[in-house]
Amino acid sequence: MLSRLRGLYTRGLSPVARLLLRAGLSPSVVTVAGTLAVVLGAVWFLGRGQLVAGSLWVAVFLLADGLDGTMARTSGRVTRFGGFLDSTADRLADGTILAVLAWWSATQGDRVGAGLALAALVGGFLVSYARARAEVEGWTGSGGWFERSDRLVVVLAGSLAVGLGAPMVVLWVALGMVALGSATTVAQRVAGAARQASDRDLRAAH
Repeated sequence: MLSRLRGLYTRGLSPVARLLLRAGLSPSVVTVAGTLAVVLGAVWFLGRGQLVAGSLWVAVFLLADGLDGTMARTSGRVTRFGGFLDSTADRLADGTILAVLAWWSATQGDRVGAGLALAALVGGFLVSYARARAEVEGWTGSGGWFERSDRLVVVLAGSLAVGLGAPMVVLWVALGMVALGSATTVAQRVAGAARQASDRDLRAAH
């Protein structure tokens, strides 16, 4: 859903990307540094129940998540390894955020929140895996209702709201939306893969 704003977002990052390149930083260094910042911030703030600080910290670094790609395109240094590293780093960041929320919920005796966070975690990884596996087969595996940016915005909005005093049920709803949206997206990608596989088999038969 939020992918429609990607063009405007990327243009906004371009001046920062050029500044970092002039400073001698590489896209891969920015990828690793940004991911470490997200992971450490999630563990330190969200893991201690500081939901406002944690949500804002993570949001700031996630907003800069596209910097590495913008830097690579600006400098003409787009590589397959860079894409691999970025995708792997994204999985680490996403997994840490949801795992920490699950752990924190469990320490509060909130089994519902912990369970929903784990469901959202599994769903998010399945969305990414469905795309990766489809592309290995030569099919298009992207698309769907809940892509990465959608999942993160919903989770962080729910976490921030609870940190500001909203009832815990708000976080439950956010995590439930991500879990359900992820499951729907996986189903959409599987259906898309099935159509493409069927079309390929029909062409091969003729």
